[in-house]
Amino acid sequence: MYDVILSFITAFSITFFAIPSIIAVARQKNLVDVPTERHSHTEITPSLGGIGIFAGVIFSIVMWTPFEAFSDLQYILASFVIIFLMGAKDDIAPMSPYKKMIGQLMAAAILVYMANIKLTSLYGIFGIYELPEAFAILLSIFTIFIIINAFNLIDGINGLAGSISVLISLSLGTWFLLVDRMDMAMVAFSLIGATVAFLNYNFSPAKIFMGDTGSLLLGLICSILAISFIEHNNEPGLFKSHPNLVIKSPPAVAIGILIIPLFDTLRVFITRMAKGHSPFHPDKTHIHHLLLDCGMSHMQGTITLVFVNLSFILLVYFLQDIGSLNLILLLLTTATISSSILYLYTRRIRLMKKAKSQ
Repeated sequence: MYDVILSFITAFSITFFAIPSIIAVARQKNLVDVPTERHSHTEITPSLGGIGIFAGVIFSIVMWTPFEAFSDLQYILASFVIIFLMGAKDDIAPMSPYKKMIGQLMAAAILVYMANIKLTSLYGIFGIYELPEAFAILLSIFTIFIIINAFNLIDGINGLAGSISVLISLSLGTWFLLVDRMDMAMVAFSLIGATVAFLNYNFSPAKIFMGDTGSLLLGLICSILAISFIEHNNEPGLFKSHPNLVIKSPPAVAIGILIIPLFDTLRVFITRMAKGHSPFHPDKTHIHHLLLDCGMSHMQGTITLVFVNLSFILLVYFLQDIGSLNLILLLLTTATISSSILYLYTRRIRLMKKAKSQ
């Protein structure tokens, strides 16, 4: 317990005191994000905040984790380094999407093959329980890849990606702490500490952005926590040692906890492909863009989406008894109806503005 508290404090302190130096160096070396028509900000802003998050997380985990007890953490840290190097390179000199994809798949493969961060059961979804080894590996790598990119895609307004990751890590990290999975709890609270420190400089008016270095790392860590959460609920020992903490329908609960990044990515990909574009074609159709079009500020949009994500977490927690498939269908239906109402309202506002300008 004390190690988890120390990991939070250490990560917070390292990131909090590192960010001002990163801002100064980024401005001096002109390593900044210049706004274009696709961006929702208007000021030239340093974009290397992810370096501070990475430093806080890595230092905290290395400092306080007893590696003789949690040896798999060395592979988790190796995946962190791959994502960090790729993200930093992309923030300084943009990489092609295919090179970024290769780096993400390498990190995912290390987690699946070496750290055993792997989905092995669907808990009866479509009548499937235990997964064949080859399918489990492919599904796990795909899941990690999707979550990494989901966080990268929602990092569009001040404070959003960081605040959502804090909410997700707090939800999963608290559960890991209660079931004595101290390795995952320390990873979660190290991320919380570093991200909270970063958010002090990222809330409007933002002094720095996290860039791909930060958003990809947040996505990677949240994917590790989510898969570990699902798998640990499948371990028989948990039922004996912590029967009151066993989560029913863990795949659906995990999806509910990550609903904002996952659903927004799914919705945007489907919308883009329906228009004949690549799912990775950049545009301004994300949920946070719709909120801005409704007249919200960056902070109002962030607070709204954090509240929505929290509401879904409470929903899946209290309805976990209805079964994974039913709960997933309920999540998708609720999210689809809500986003459709928002889209129609935003469209109405755009038409009214257009009519006034003519």
